[in-house]
Amino acid sequence: MTTLDTLHTAADSLKTAVATKTQDTGWIMHHILDSRELDFPPFGVIHLPEIHLFGIDFSITKHLVFIWIAVIILSFFLIRAAKSYKKSKVPKGFNNVLEVLIVFVRDEIARPTIGKGFERFLPYLLTVFFFILTANFIGLVPYTATSTSNISVTAALALISFGVIQVGGMMKNGVFGYFRGLIPHGIPSWLLPIMIVVELLGLFTKPFALAIRLFANMTAGHIVIMALIGLIFILRTYFVVPVSISFALFIYLLEILVALIQAYIFTMLSSLFIGMAVHQEH
Repeated sequence: MTTLDTLHTAADSLKTAVATKTQDTGWIMHHILDSRELDFPPFGVIHLPEIHLFGIDFSITKHLVFIWIAVIILSFFLIRAAKSYKKSKVPKGFNNVLEVLIVFVRDEIARPTIGKGFERFLPYLLTVFFFILTANFIGLVPYTATSTSNISVTAALALISFGVIQVGGMMKNGVFGYFRGLIPHGIPSWLLPIMIVVELLGLFTKPFALAIRLFANMTAGHIVIMALIGLIFILRTYFVVPVSISFALFIYLLEILVALIQAYIFTMLSSLFIGMAVHQEH
């Protein structure tokens, strides 16, 4: 066999190995990425409808379904809590948990970071906090999906926060006054062109950071869990089972904490940016 034949044989073997590994690990990305199918073992695979209008794809996807589920669950409990408060000012049962979270967002996030006039932005902050928290927890249930691990969802949330930040700043300071307040006072005139560019870029880096932070943290945990479980099937040995399951269980419990922390961080940063836009004098 010539050297060239040896190289060809090695290349074919490498391609086969790569294809095998791709098949072995492809199921991880199947559970992470969005799709037009729902996996429910009792019912098999449910294919979601494809909708195209005016050349635009409006098809229903897996993440969209679980966004709707999060909205339905959230609406049910919050409307129920609101009705119960009309009957009695003393919360009972699950309403106690909701009241603790609402008071936490009001007193520990909105009031300290926004200050005077925080009540105007509290409904939005509560909506964002509860939606992200509900979507994160739904993703921890087997055979579901974490919609907040979709960059489109986190980008949409970040853009809404961006709009609230800008509108809040303009309502308080006026359109001209808001943009003038972005430039620090007392800087030399020759630095103005540079500072204008820097401050404008800063406006857009805030929603970018919000979107990427939530997306990356919610995706990373699921990938680690799937990879640890996948070691059992990739290595094809029972010796790795106790280690893989133990570490996967630990990461899963850690994901519960991450679900809470990420809802808090997104809400906290949104509130902080709103406070910076509204009270530019601070």
